[in-house]
Order: sequence, then C-alpha cells, then structure tokens
Amino acid sequence: MAVYLDNAATSFPKPARVYEQLRVSLERYGGCPGRGSHRMAREADGLLEETRRLLNELFHAEAPERIAFTLNATDALNMAIKGSVRPGDHVVTTVAEHNSVARPLNRLEQDGVIRVTRVGVSPEGVVDPDEIRRALAVRTRLVAVLHASNVTGALQPIADIGAIVRAREGLFLVDASQTAGAVPIDVQGSRIDLLAFPGHKALLGPPGTGGLYVGPRAALRPWREGGTGVLSELPLQPEVWPYAMEAGSPNTLGLAGLRAALQFIGQYGVEWIRRHELSLTARLLEGCRADPRLIVYGPAALADRVAVVSVTVEGCEPGAVAAWLDEAHQIAVRAGLHCAPGAHHAIGTLPKGTIRISPGYFTRPEEIDCCVAALRTAADRVPGLTARGAGKPAALARAAERSR
Repeated sequence: MAVYLDNAATSFPKPARVYEQLRVSLERYGGCPGRGSHRMAREADGLLEETRRLLNELFHAEAPERIAFTLNATDALNMAIKGSVRPGDHVVTTVAEHNSVARPLNRLEQDGVIRVTRVGVSPEGVVDPDEIRRALAVRTRLVAVLHASNVTGALQPIADIGAIVRAREGLFLVDASQTAGAVPIDVQGSRIDLLAFPGHKALLGPPGTGGLYVGPRAALRPWREGGTGVLSELPLQPEVWPYAMEAGSPNTLGLAGLRAALQFIGQYGVEWIRRHELSLTARLLEGCRADPRLIVYGPAALADRVAVVSVTVEGCEPGAVAAWLDEAHQIAVRAGLHCAPGAHHAIGTLPKGTIRISPGYFTRPEEIDCCVAALRTAADRVPGLTARGAGKPAALARAAERSR
C-alpha cells in the first residue's frame, strides 16, 4: 500500500461518501441547474445552493450568494485580481505567493496596468503586518496575501493584516489554498473581502471545484461572461449574485462531491481536523529534527504552521530523493519549487527547492514514521542521491536494496 504524503497538492483519499455521491449524482442529477423547470434541473439547483450554504457557514461569510463557484483556486484568484484592479492601481503582496497570485500580478505590472510592492518574509516564511502597513500607498486598491505557505507551512497573521487594510479602505484578498478545511476561517472577523479556495485540497472534494467569496465592499468585473439560466434578457452579465461571476454550465458532478465532503468536515469540525493534522505534523517534525542531516524549513512553533513540511537531505538532490522514495518505498511526496519560487528564494532553497511532505486527514502515524525512516536511509545509505543520480530512481532503488 502506497503512503500518500502530497495533500498540499491534492487530498487523497477522499471520504467514502464523496465517491458514493459522485456515482449517485451521475445517475440522479443529470439536469443543468438553473436551466430548466423540470425536476432534475430543480434538484441540481438545490444541490448547488446547499453547497453554497455549507461554504458560507464554514467561512462565516456574509451570505451564501456571495460565494461563486470556480474551477479551482487559480481560477478564483484570477477572478479576484483581474476583476478588482484598475489602471494606475497599486497592489501589495508578498514574495512568498504561489504563482497563481504572482503571475497575474506580474503580467499586469509588465503591461503597465498596475504597480506592485512585494513585501518580504522572515526566514521562517512569515510576513510582518507592519511591513504591509508601510507598503500601503494612496492608490493601493488590493492587498493579496496567502493564508499559509505551500512551501514552509507558515501561517500568516491575516486578522492583523485585514485590520490594517480595512483601516486604509483597501481590498483584502486571501489565498486559502492550504487552509480552507484545515484551519478555521472567519472572513468577516478577519476583514477579508475576497477569499479564494480550492475544493480538492483540505476541503476533501474532487478536482475541478473551488470558489471565491466576494464581500460587499468588492465590486468585481466578470472574469467570464455568458449564459446564467436567469435574467437572460439582459445584454450584459447580470449584477445579481452569484450570477455576476458564474457563466456557463457549472460542474454539478464535482460540486455534488464537494457537498458530501463539506458534510463530512462539518461532522467533525475544522478545529478537530486541525488538531489531528498538527499531531501528525508534530510527529514528522520531531522525527526529522532528530537527524541533523535532515534540514527542516518553516516556523519552529507548531501553532504557527499547517501540515506542510519542507525538508532537504544534506548532500542529496530533492528531486532524486523524492523519486527514490516513490520507487523504493512507495512514498508519494513532492520535490522542487512548488510553484512558489519567491518562497524558496526567501528560505535559501533555490534553485533545487525542497522535499515537501504534507500529511492529510487520512494519514496514519505509522506512515509518518515510515517516511522519516526512509529519509534517514536516504541520508545514511544512499549517497548516490546527488545531482549525478537525478533521474535514475530505479538504479538508486536497487543500490538501496543492496546496501541493506
């Protein structure tokens, strides 16, 4: 049985009810929501509204209709950024952002549409709210900050940042890709105007799902325009929510799976899930820190991180180690830059990156122990895991077998 420790990319496995709901939905919810008055269309419409309601409760949002469904967090972030900024605007962000934030901003800046200030982070990957305050300018419209790093696992003080941004009347965008479903989020309490989240990570839903919460202070231009099933007589995209940001037929099947996942999360509570995942993270950190050849990145305090741990093995290529873990031990992790080169620059791991280990809800303690033991083996018994050995995991696995 493979050990899956790549939940920061996508959660696996999903709750059993998600798989069952996908099957049932294919058989039952064949209609297109909002596109007909027949029973199947009404049932599909009800499914979407129930999913919206569950998300609204989870995030303590303003109203269910303020949540627009998207393809993923990348889609939601593009909607938020490109829908909110205007020519001449100033945007504040951090150097640790995922490319889903960095690249849209880079493009707008390169095209001369906006000006961007990128705030640095500490060696542990944490942004100082006072640095955000000092970066704000007269024309600052948007502040975009990740809730937790997908490289270091560092949690950002979004409530403190939100208060600063609100006092200056800017819009606050939070990328919750690593926290939605794993960390309690209160968009009103943290003064978040825009919250982007994927459905397939800690929310435990299927790929192809996600959403964007749009608070009442944010007036977004539509990211895409087209059919909504209602108000079809209007020549432009309706301004009524959620139709203002939803055009075209939705991913009803995927959202049915997401609804089942949200029901599962609601049964246990995000606080309980966070405690469970942090207990696994503590076990992982303790095991890695006990070996000086395993270099761990990110916050020292457990409360300041999520279940994402970046490690390098002294003298070894991260990519080669990850490939060897897969072939020799059937352990799935991710190596490289994790689509966040700025974060790696901040912690000094460019250009090779790190080995990222990310437990999830279904990870077992013995799987953590198995991973730690394999990392120690990589450092101790497999000296070939260097630049010269990259790309030859099968040969390295055989070498590891011979060394036992």
